[in-house]
Amino acid sequence: MENPIVIENLKKSYGKVQAVDNVSLEVAPGEVFGLIGPDGAGKTTIIRILVSLLSPDSGKVFFLGKDVSKNPVFVRSHIGYMPQRFSLYRDLSVEQNLRFFGDLFHISRAKQGKQMEWLYNFSKLRPFKNRLAGALSGGMKQKLALSCMLMHEPEVIVLDEPTFGVDPVSRHEFWDILKTLAEHGITILVSTAYMDEANLCSRVALLHEGHILAMDKPKTLVQQFQHPIFRLESNQPYSLYTKLKTTEFADSIHLFGDGIHFSDKDQLGQRTIVRKLKEWNIEYDSIQPVQANLEDLFLERMR
Repeated sequence: MENPIVIENLKKSYGKVQAVDNVSLEVAPGEVFGLIGPDGAGKTTIIRILVSLLSPDSGKVFFLGKDVSKNPVFVRSHIGYMPQRFSLYRDLSVEQNLRFFGDLFHISRAKQGKQMEWLYNFSKLRPFKNRLAGALSGGMKQKLALSCMLMHEPEVIVLDEPTFGVDPVSRHEFWDILKTLAEHGITILVSTAYMDEANLCSRVALLHEGHILAMDKPKTLVQQFQHPIFRLESNQPYSLYTKLKTTEFADSIHLFGDGIHFSDKDQLGQRTIVRKLKEWNIEYDSIQPVQANLEDLFLERMR
């Protein structure tokens, strides 16, 4: 079966800013593919070109075997697209929004009813079907936006940072829904800046300033990280980080929440690291070896 999304040597700039620089990737049928990176990495630009909202400077994008630039009507009628911002009608109820999108795609009322029952089951929005969209919580709005996007039963859905600003519980529920959709054979391309969400994808592309730094299954990528990692704990992690940046360890450390990750590139070992920290009078609470994660790999590739 032909891959539903194929991107070849894609480039796009805004003035002097190269937003996407020679990006190539393919998304397989039924796959959850993640575009992972911070703001400005090029995620949204890639997605907008894919859904025919932007034209590339060069390169090709194919959707279900058709050239996107030559078939925008086909793309828009067959793809499910969920942009970053909540774009539903706030003064309509949950059910009215679903009906509106059903009518928009010329779905019969009988079929709309069956589709809505299915959508209510996995979104858990049935108790709120008469509530105005504007009165929903952030997580419920995202579920409604996803449900509206699925009214016309697209084979491929594209979501641009769907859980940005959503609480952790709602994020977890949203990803459970995406997993269910993938199990039903729907192909999913999703962008996110959250590294923990990257681990929920079948494959990911790590993006930075328009470039792909690495692309593969999350577990495979983590295995590519070759250096031991040590975590330094401190009740003042930023102060510790600032002090370490003045030492020869400056290029080996990254601030991780309430601690520091130290990449032991020179194979110094824990004893040598501890000895050097003591010589420099740098205080910390504890140091211990930890498993490298996807964020460690991303930061190293970015450097």
